[in-house]
Amino acid sequence: MKVFDLNQMPSYPYEERHKNVFFQQDEFKVRIIDLKPGASMPTCEMASYVLFYVISGSAKVTVNDEIADLAAGQCLITEPAIVAMTSENGVRMMGIQINKK
Repeated sequence: MKVFDLNQMPSYPYEERHKNVFFQQDEFKVRIIDLKPGASMPTCEMASYVLFYVISGSAKVTVNDEIADLAAGQCLITEPAIVAMTSENGVRMMGIQINKK
């Protein structure tokens, strides 16, 4: 068993996103996503299922052509899709990629 304090974990810019992964197994990978106010995550094609849980702040997440506004305490789960994200006021979230069988 391992406990993680999601509020205290360091985060790195998108260019160093591999450093934001804090747990990984064959079946899934967990990372911190931290966008500063006005920042965005480039569009990416996700081959896995993804769960986003907003720890603090808010973000606009686009999944294919659908848009969801997420706030602290909310969770979005998506099948493999094209995903993009922006945050007007900043956001800290946990992202979990779940590999398809």
